[in-house]
Amino acid sequence: MQAAGRFVVLGAFVALTAQARAQTAPPLKHAPARTQTAITPADLMTRLYLYSDDSMMGRLAGSEYNLKATAYIASEVKRFGLLPAGDSGGYFQNVPLVKRQLDPSAGLSIDGTALRPWDDFVPRDPGRTTRAFDGAQAVFAGVLGDSTMLTPDQAAGKFIVIAVRSGPNLPPSAQVNRGALLSRYHTAAGIAVVALETFPPQAINFFRQPQTIMRDTPAAADTISLPVYVYVNAAGARLLLGAPLDSVRAGAAGKTVHGSMSFVDLPAPARNVVAILPGSDPKLKGEYVAIGAHNDHIGFDRTPADHDSLRAFNDAVRRLELAAPNHRVTPDQVQQIRVNVDSLRRAHPARPDSIYNGADDDGSGTTSVLEIAEAFAGARGGAKPQRSLIFVWHTGEELGLFGSQYFTDHPTVIRDSIVAQLNMDMVGRGRADDENGGGPAYLQLIGTRRLSTELGDLIETVNKARKQPFTFDYQFDATGHPEQYYCRSDHYMYARYGIPIAFFTTGNHRDYHQVTDEPEYIDYDKLAHVSQFVHDVATAVANLDHRVVVDKPKPDPHGNCVQ
Repeated sequence: MQAAGRFVVLGAFVALTAQARAQTAPPLKHAPARTQTAITPADLMTRLYLYSDDSMMGRLAGSEYNLKATAYIASEVKRFGLLPAGDSGGYFQNVPLVKRQLDPSAGLSIDGTALRPWDDFVPRDPGRTTRAFDGAQAVFAGVLGDSTMLTPDQAAGKFIVIAVRSGPNLPPSAQVNRGALLSRYHTAAGIAVVALETFPPQAINFFRQPQTIMRDTPAAADTISLPVYVYVNAAGARLLLGAPLDSVRAGAAGKTVHGSMSFVDLPAPARNVVAILPGSDPKLKGEYVAIGAHNDHIGFDRTPADHDSLRAFNDAVRRLELAAPNHRVTPDQVQQIRVNVDSLRRAHPARPDSIYNGADDDGSGTTSVLEIAEAFAGARGGAKPQRSLIFVWHTGEELGLFGSQYFTDHPTVIRDSIVAQLNMDMVGRGRADDENGGGPAYLQLIGTRRLSTELGDLIETVNKARKQPFTFDYQFDATGHPEQYYCRSDHYMYARYGIPIAFFTTGNHRDYHQVTDEPEYIDYDKLAHVSQFVHDVATAVANLDHRVVVDKPKPDPHGNCVQ
């Protein structure tokens, strides 16, 4: 599932003394076996251990490892005999991702002294054309939030330096908001925000990493350029202003700034995998039920963590969260957590881990959709659904729902022929120690009635007919829920075009976006039950004698998602 915020800081912990809970789990490694037509825990285990293996290196979209992962999916659907529905008669739909990074020639200089990127200043990519600033005069614009700050007119054409306060409980006007500053001082030549005396290494590493984005169409020739935007340390501010920051007032003129600042696009190959099972009814086979999951995850880190102590620590945090679901865990509570590393070492040696395997997110959804596809493809005669099924494994969900956005903007079948979309993202957990009320029957549903009351009712009907029905948790579908799950996975890219959706998930847990999201922690019986349920829901939708009725307002397909 896509992270709610893009800048995630992992804190270090050193206090290690209390007993860690022993885990009973599947093995660290699992030998693959031949899969069957039926949906089984054994099949899913074979698939998931392959798909979230360390050799996949976290499947980051735009990387060779995501291409490796999608090659596996395509080879499987070809083996099933599904029809290719990607580009040029193949299974892949190429998604135009690029990596944006600082041009090696970019830099700043003042009076012949060069400021070094990532040492003296940290540049931010504006995402559009950067305005030329060579020869602009630096001016101190004041302290962020003060009434004495320069007006936009006073800043026009200048390279402004803005000081910021630090500490808790700052009013909104004193908090750094890059978008607001770019909007207020859009006529400036450049904006330098004085962040700290020194830059935290984590922040430098985050901004220095190329940012993968989608370039669907080239920028228009009349695109408005933006001011250069950089963070500088105190030494950099002193060079820009020719004086220490605490000795100048708003409006004080500084030095002349020279240089250029541009970012370049490098190709980042990425692709959706798209396959079709034709429907059995000649009149209905031109309509499709879409079943999907995302094929990517978040890659790997260059600094290994100790897998077992990290998981024990996160387990303790999760226990606190579950014990008080309506209260946020405080930093003081986190600081008091102790882990007995000696007991972990008695179980087995240390496991340095730097790969975000994404077994649940979304290896579980990806392999479930494969298992569902194999079951449908292997069905005989009348068991084939009347409408066609289109299976889409989307890339780039973690980076911003890029693959599903691209597919729905550039569908390989007529968009209006898609009658519903069933999305599976993180469907392999949901135990009692993952979610309050969790267990074998626990399943979260999101968005099932937001466009179609009938779809939500149909899912309930299918569930009631099961030998072991699920207990649905709808709390995260509530309007305005702070987690915003409705807006954070691929289904929304279909819903924005008025296509009824259902999002199936077993929820969040301690291993979300951690190196510990491994196949050994998946509940394979549960995963098989969820997969079979989605298979049965797809069958019910595909065999209706009419399209699922849309009886709710459709959103603006180009507007912001609102839950």
